[in-house]
Amino acid sequence: MSQPSRTSQPSRTEGHVDERTARRVAEEARESEWRLPSFGKQLFLGDFRLDLVHPHPRPDEESRRRGEAFLARLTEFCATRIDPALIERESRIPDDVVAGLREMGALGMKIPERYGGLGLSQLYYGRALMVVGSVSPALGALLSAHQSIGVPQPVKMFGTEEQKDEWLPRCARQISAFLLTEPDVGSDPARLRSTAVPDGDGYVLNGVKLWTTNGVVADLVVVMARVPKSDGHHGGISAFIVDMSAPGITVENRNAFMGLRGIENGVTRFHDVRVPKANLIGKEGAGLKIALTTLNTGRLSLPAICAASGKWAAKIAREWSKERVQWGRPVGEHEAVARKVAFIAATAYALEAVLDLSGQLADDERNDIRIEAALAKLWSSEMACRIADELVQLRGGRGFETAESLAARGERGVPAEQLLRDLRINRIFEGSTEIMHLLIAREAVDAHLSVAGDIIDPDASTGTKARAAAKAGGFYARWLPTLVTGAGQRPNAYAEFGALAKHLRYVERASRKLARSIFYAAGRWQGKLEYKQGFLGRMVDIGAELFAMSAVCVRANADSAGLGPLSGSIMDGVGEANVPGASAVLLADAFCRQARVRVDELFDGLWRNTDEMDVKLARAVLAGDFAWVEEGVLDPSIPGPWIAPAEPGPSDRESVHRTIG
Repeated sequence: MSQPSRTSQPSRTEGHVDERTARRVAEEARESEWRLPSFGKQLFLGDFRLDLVHPHPRPDEESRRRGEAFLARLTEFCATRIDPALIERESRIPDDVVAGLREMGALGMKIPERYGGLGLSQLYYGRALMVVGSVSPALGALLSAHQSIGVPQPVKMFGTEEQKDEWLPRCARQISAFLLTEPDVGSDPARLRSTAVPDGDGYVLNGVKLWTTNGVVADLVVVMARVPKSDGHHGGISAFIVDMSAPGITVENRNAFMGLRGIENGVTRFHDVRVPKANLIGKEGAGLKIALTTLNTGRLSLPAICAASGKWAAKIAREWSKERVQWGRPVGEHEAVARKVAFIAATAYALEAVLDLSGQLADDERNDIRIEAALAKLWSSEMACRIADELVQLRGGRGFETAESLAARGERGVPAEQLLRDLRINRIFEGSTEIMHLLIAREAVDAHLSVAGDIIDPDASTGTKARAAAKAGGFYARWLPTLVTGAGQRPNAYAEFGALAKHLRYVERASRKLARSIFYAAGRWQGKLEYKQGFLGRMVDIGAELFAMSAVCVRANADSAGLGPLSGSIMDGVGEANVPGASAVLLADAFCRQARVRVDELFDGLWRNTDEMDVKLARAVLAGDFAWVEEGVLDPSIPGPWIAPAEPGPSDRESVHRTIG
């Protein structure tokens, strides 16, 4: 067999991509059509479609039966077989733990039964991740990276019947990983350097992948690589299933992090790795679209871990704030601490509400949830980090002390500082907060761009711009009047929600106000709006808070009537005190009041901020104008390049890849 010539590999200089090309690649990978209604999309358009989420969707009896049975087994296993302190101390998940989870089917939770999986719904998959993540977030990351973005999901969604028959049974028992990021490529896939060169009846894969969660122990991986365009080959970034036992694969390093110390994340090099043509998922050039579509529901794994953390933090905050006495009263009775306890408890309920609603919407398949899933990931990761920070502060010096140190001196070993470290990555995982802001903003302004795109396109002709202007005029003539008045201004609107009705009226009014703000911004900045990332970020954060408020009100309404998505679940706990009932409404009311303060501040920040000054100052900082500020200290960094070289070629390191039997 002939081997691809080394000239087919791009150099760092050849890998340079201008901004316009990068944006075009990202835009082409978007799922541009909206075939199903979207609560999130309409929210940004000022159209509060409560009917899309209310009454709260519930699982069917078969999904419930299957899910509850598995949760019972999983909960017992996690409570009796997993030592979270051991994982933290040794920075490794014991092989017998993974083997035990494999035997109970935890590696195939979302894989259909016909392929050897459990066939759990998204709702119960999220619940299972909550249980595992509450014991060990690192173990939760292992399971979610495998099933949410690893081999099973893209094969299930885009694979042929032959691929499903071959790979899904293996995925039900073997660990997989998703490999996109490279040392010099993060959220800008246009600069992807890994290549899959056609050769005979397959491809030859070369490249280096970074931050390969599960990659150190994976049996199978999905690799994104660029296929050169040639006769008979469409080319473009494509998705391949690769067996990690194939010759030419080297896991060069197992990376260590501030949190998730048991995570198996590494650097993987591919050198002349042969990949059969049958391992191509979808078509050549469809890799990014496959990745983004997979992430639509795949992102819901992180909110599950965040919800679990919030629930645990609420428990610790309650117990500690009652026990610790200062100045003659439990600390929880002092207002400064009480505010933290209230925030943690209310937000924990909201995190669970957002997770369950998003999961059930995904299961029902009646709505397009790309915006809802992205909002859930963004909002949950940010709020969970706030909860962890407040818990550490609430615990004082004990919050900063490790669990093992606390236990060694005779106190309860509460791993609050570990929670803070473990959760921090969720604001970066699967799209950083900044990237999520831009991704959601792009979807939120899609309606505007679809009618005004040619107006702001610098390459469009005068005639094209004129036609676009006429089309836009018609759209806005119909749309703008709908933003003037709505149900939020009617005192009796949403009366069936009782005490929570006022919050839904607020959401409806705020939705229209947000839509008007987007319109004003589009008119003011036109094509430059995409560069106003401060505005876009606040705009998205407003939408995220409104989505969370909606989820909480719908959930509390269902819980108070005994019709919540998991009413009767083993997760309800034991005893009358753990049945939500009317107390759910009180908690939801508290959350919505807190959220409204945040939303009002965000609206104010849309137009009153220091964004322009900050950009100018940052440019001066980058130019070295203020380097004198850095004087008088020493840099403890270990010397080395900012970005490790990742030139294609054979590895000069011993592979640290291992297989968990």
